[in-house]
Amino acid sequence: MAEKNEFMQSKIVTDFNKEIERFHLGPLWNAIPDLMHHQPTPQAIPYLWKWETLHAKLMEARTIFTPERGGERRAIYLQNPGLTYRQPWGWASTTATLYAAVQLILPRETAPSHRHTQSAIRFIMQGSGAYTIVQGERIYMEEGDFLITPKGLWHGHSHPGTEPMIWMDALDIPTIYSLGGTFFENYPEKIEQPSLPDNYSSSRYEGGMVRPVSDRYPMVAPLGSYKWAQTLAALKGLSRFEPDPYEGYAVEYINPSNGKTANPTIASWMQYLPKGFKSKAHRHTSSTIYQVHQGSGCTVIGGTRFNWSKGDYFVVPNWAWHEHEASEDAFLFSVSDLPIMEKFDLQRVESFEANNGHQNVTEEFRPLLP
Repeated sequence: MAEKNEFMQSKIVTDFNKEIERFHLGPLWNAIPDLMHHQPTPQAIPYLWKWETLHAKLMEARTIFTPERGGERRAIYLQNPGLTYRQPWGWASTTATLYAAVQLILPRETAPSHRHTQSAIRFIMQGSGAYTIVQGERIYMEEGDFLITPKGLWHGHSHPGTEPMIWMDALDIPTIYSLGGTFFENYPEKIEQPSLPDNYSSSRYEGGMVRPVSDRYPMVAPLGSYKWAQTLAALKGLSRFEPDPYEGYAVEYINPSNGKTANPTIASWMQYLPKGFKSKAHRHTSSTIYQVHQGSGCTVIGGTRFNWSKGDYFVVPNWAWHEHEASEDAFLFSVSDLPIMEKFDLQRVESFEANNGHQNVTEEFRPLLP
């Protein structure tokens, strides 16, 4: 009798749930397990893209797409396999909050100026001679440079040089898309013309982290380009001391007028991992996309070993255990959604206490190659 009553009660609930769906209503009693997880359960998964694959596909794209013909950028984005096209927020997403891509511009090409509500960063992987123009400032790009384009600023690219240039793009596209705040506008002419001297902002900051007195009041982008030589010098100075047990030697690119992240919604770091360095494992609610600027090694994410070398990209989703090991001196550039998590007071960090701070490796990731 009790079983029959229980069955009847279950059927009444099921029928009622179906009934209210007709009115675009939903039963919270069913939804709580999916809405209120005990801890983050990201749909993005750890993944690694090999440079051999990225480079091969970029070279194929040279003749398939040109900025002049398509009117935009020759960029191939990193699609996280856990975030699919079936999810409105999942396409063009490397993590749930960030987009990353590799972009190629050839000599004598121009990518027209535009602006949008998404913020962008660029990290120059290889080549020289091309420039980006941001709000009237032509910034010439060299390998290892870090550039920012906060939201709402006109920006375009052109290449008067002689060799192909490749860089990493990272934007907060998934975040702005999910918030319903996307706006985009093309520049009235093909590309904005200079209104400032070339490399104006980096020339003002040749002294490194001493700022012109006029910049002591907060500005959106007082410094548009962070040169590799200065970043390297900062890491070499830091390497005289003991490394951080989780990050090695790491520096963060900041806005010199306010001390906050260089880009308001995207944190950007450069890490130096000396040969033989093995970090301890930890996890945090922010997600991270890495680009291997130099060197080789591996990162263990959730018990899986991801072997990486120069040019590779890999992603650590939020709340995933991870640790790094360098088989040779390595420099890792990374972007994360740390500022977003901090703005919502959601950032948490937890150390891996078992096994002397190291995960057991249960499998090895096998990358896709062309």
